[in-house]
Amino acid sequence: MNDYQTKSGLSVHSLLVDFVENEALPGLAVTADQFWSGFAGLVAEHMPTNAALLARRDALQSQIDDWHHKYGPVASNPQGYEFFLRDIGYLVPEPADFTIETEGLDPEITTLCGPQLVVPVSNARYALNAANARWGSLYDAYYGTDVISREGELAPGKSYNAARGAAVVAKACAFLDASFPLNQGSHRDVTAYSVMTEGDAAQLVIETGTGPVTLQDRAAFVAYGDGGDSNKAEIVLRHHGLHVILAIDKGSVIGAAHPAGLSDIIVESALTTIQDCEDSVAAVDAEDKVGVYRNWLGLMNGTLEDTFEKGGRQVTRRLKQDGVFTAVDGSDLVLKGRALQLVRNVGHLMTTDAVLLDGKPIGEGLMDAALTVLCALHDQVNSTTGAIYIVKPKMHGPEEVAFACAIFASVEAMLGLKPNTIKIGIMDEERRTSANLKAAIYEARSRVFFINTGFLDRTGDEIHTGMEAGAVLRKDEIKNARWLGAYEDRNVLIGLACGFSGKAQIGKGMWARPDDMAAMMAAKGSHPNAGANTAWVPSPTAATLHALHYHQIDVFAAQRRRHNEALPGLGELFSMPVQQPFSLSREEITRELENNAQGILGYVVRWVQQGVGCSKVPDINNVGLMEDRATCRISSQAVANWLRHGLVSRDEVTSTFERMATVVDRQNAGDPLYRPMGENFQSVAFKAALDLALHGADQPSGYTEPLLHAARRKVKARESQRVS
Repeated sequence: MNDYQTKSGLSVHSLLVDFVENEALPGLAVTADQFWSGFAGLVAEHMPTNAALLARRDALQSQIDDWHHKYGPVASNPQGYEFFLRDIGYLVPEPADFTIETEGLDPEITTLCGPQLVVPVSNARYALNAANARWGSLYDAYYGTDVISREGELAPGKSYNAARGAAVVAKACAFLDASFPLNQGSHRDVTAYSVMTEGDAAQLVIETGTGPVTLQDRAAFVAYGDGGDSNKAEIVLRHHGLHVILAIDKGSVIGAAHPAGLSDIIVESALTTIQDCEDSVAAVDAEDKVGVYRNWLGLMNGTLEDTFEKGGRQVTRRLKQDGVFTAVDGSDLVLKGRALQLVRNVGHLMTTDAVLLDGKPIGEGLMDAALTVLCALHDQVNSTTGAIYIVKPKMHGPEEVAFACAIFASVEAMLGLKPNTIKIGIMDEERRTSANLKAAIYEARSRVFFINTGFLDRTGDEIHTGMEAGAVLRKDEIKNARWLGAYEDRNVLIGLACGFSGKAQIGKGMWARPDDMAAMMAAKGSHPNAGANTAWVPSPTAATLHALHYHQIDVFAAQRRRHNEALPGLGELFSMPVQQPFSLSREEITRELENNAQGILGYVVRWVQQGVGCSKVPDINNVGLMEDRATCRISSQAVANWLRHGLVSRDEVTSTFERMATVVDRQNAGDPLYRPMGENFQSVAFKAALDLALHGADQPSGYTEPLLHAARRKVKARESQRVS
């Protein structure tokens, strides 16, 4: 216990004490005694409820398992199933119609629609990249991805390809024509963009080979900047609330080749970023958690920076400053340089020994709430309203949402904040929340700022909840099953019915293939068209590309169109993705098992060995997929389900994992930090990955955290012993 200090009856790890008292508290009106006594009160008040809610999860799951043992899949008795869920309290009475009451939200939440990034806050470089992804180069996004063909003369090559560059400019002009059409002709015909001022008033002058033209919507021109160089200028346009900057630089390589000197088109991209303390992070002890909190603090006070080597030279990355332009009326137009930062806390499940109460670990979610809010009190660069945005994941039903709100109310009281300063984003990613979404929103009606369909975790929970119902479909088939469409539609329609339009975000989940941007552009327009204000993307480049969808589609018009649509019923939501009848061949089973095993191993080995919480892992077809604990949950639950229903045996699962471990070893051969699993299949990482499959049915709600945390702590302990 030498690593711990006593604070108001709590045993607190010295690393956390040092961070709180020497980094997080200085400059605030909150004293150390006030913080620790308030935190101790928070823990004492809420730990019993936390434990009771987790026990309630287990009890409900046991009753659902028993029902399936008796009746089989839901399709065998759908009405009986729904009656049963109401009888046991899984389904709660729906509240009367209401409108959310949240106040003090930023425009990025209420009136602007655009992409959302999710990034591990534990990695300073990634965190900064995401925060700075408010603006992105459309030219770079087109040139560097498969949105423009990479075949033939358009292949990127090692040096600049002028033919590909011309294709980029042509495609970018098509975007301008669609979003900022001219009164005649096309942007590809423009020979000059300039600004003419008369007194304080400015207007955009556009020249073509056939004479001057104007924007069809002249109000789309909102500001400009010239920097005092006649060969350089910035033209600021606005469409659907989003800004686009035409960068004129006749002296640049690109600008010199363009008749109007258009060197780039800078697109307002990631409006919001979730700085993640959860699924994309491997934080298992006090040391890790302090690293997470320290980076979040740096994002709030504007001091976070990271120095790294790029292209043979050292680069230091910092938060971008706001941009100041001259508006058409002569006033200053300030454009935020950064995405609005949200922070995702962990859920209610896990405990942490960074703090002990009566010698036992406390709820990690309680610590996250207190510490992330404490850090947010230093906000100098984020919210214009003073709001603190916390995304809360993995909540099961309205009572757990109410519990999260009670925790936030306690944190507000202990830190002297006004009620409802802390806003809650509800991840609609657990089945009991989806089935009771209106009631869940009602519990948070005074502080809710978003709902989001986390379909990855939601799929994992669907498999786990129906573990005893029958053998599930393959993962690709689950994506197209009826329940998932009902889930996505219900989220939007219930959000609209609760008054979210113009007041809060309705979000959609992640595009998991970061290298496949052409497919993303073909598919992800469905999210704003469905009425979602935002959707998750895997990179700043993806944010720039996905931003184009919000120019193509007026989200608020889509919401008005959908507002009175019929709500899919619970029968559709509960149409579990089980195989009826069973029809997979042996070859199909083997291939799916191999794909799941490869994904689990590729993700877990880096999580356990190196503490990397989010990885790009090739699937069985060698397509790189973004993997985090949510995707790992799906794969492990799918294998556990097939094992439970006899499609595969323990020996088959084990031999497949051993075979795929050698594949993963080859994929990581170039990583000097990597330790192979295939030598004797006894490594901590291999055993953890295999356990996720063999014991997946026994994990609480199918979560991966308990096994992963234990394995990572074991590796860290061994490394510590070697160092000492």
